[in-house]
Amino acid sequence: MSSETRALCYALAAVLLWSTVATAFKVALGYVTVSQLMFGASVFSVIALAGTLWVRGELRLALRRFWSDRNAAFRLGLVNPVVYYAVLFEAYDRLPAQVAQPLNYTWAITLGLLAVPFLGHKLTRWDLSGMLLGYSGVVFISLAGKNISGTLDGFGLFLALFSTLLWAGYWLLNARDARPPIVALFQNFSYALPLLLIWMLATDGWPALNGWQPWAALAYVGVFEMGITFVFWQLAMVYTSNASRIGTLIFLSPFISLFLIHFVLGEPLQLMTFGGLGLIIAGLWLQQQMARREA
Repeated sequence: MSSETRALCYALAAVLLWSTVATAFKVALGYVTVSQLMFGASVFSVIALAGTLWVRGELRLALRRFWSDRNAAFRLGLVNPVVYYAVLFEAYDRLPAQVAQPLNYTWAITLGLLAVPFLGHKLTRWDLSGMLLGYSGVVFISLAGKNISGTLDGFGLFLALFSTLLWAGYWLLNARDARPPIVALFQNFSYALPLLLIWMLATDGWPALNGWQPWAALAYVGVFEMGITFVFWQLAMVYTSNASRIGTLIFLSPFISLFLIHFVLGEPLQLMTFGGLGLIIAGLWLQQQMARREA
């Protein structure tokens, strides 16, 4: 198998798995609370990441540096998974999945905004045009959500958009982290586990995991949303000689996700949802393409 074929396989696996997470979130939240989902999924994520590091021969390195890396691990772990997923899961609990998922997808636009004060980047007219398109899509999707539920959960919308700020901020902080990416993710989640356990016990207590379904939901979210899908995407970037071509595959994810939301969760698909998502994708594409031309 050639390097490009291998990269394509890893990238498609990541895209397909990321396409399922909105549905998985809603299914899991039908069995457990937000705090229970965060702790349970994080346990499975730590196990999956430890297994990945063991296969790659990096687990001993991660454990040997566990204490010396404590400051970075605790600081970044507080952002992801603790605060980020608390906000994101609460947004999914309040909103239809086809609203929460595309809104969260605007994190890349938010990253462009945050890069101005934190990295000294300048906004070009193409950046501003992309942002205008993207956030116009947010308005469309919000109105589509009102058609589904009959009401517009303003706090849920705020949480979904706030999650993009947290995720973009996490990646800005992560860019300055010298640790290997998978080692860092494993350490961050490990340091976050005690905080998540205390929060869960203080608010909701232990979940009643009766039957295989809640276990499967927790495991799926932990392994595929928080764990090895990130590894697949990183491997795709390593094997490809054309990162931009592989990167465009990520635009497939939200569209596939909408159909899974419809067929699995039974949410009626709205034309305004597709229109809004189209505007968000157009905004992201415009930002990326023009940034490459001006580079």
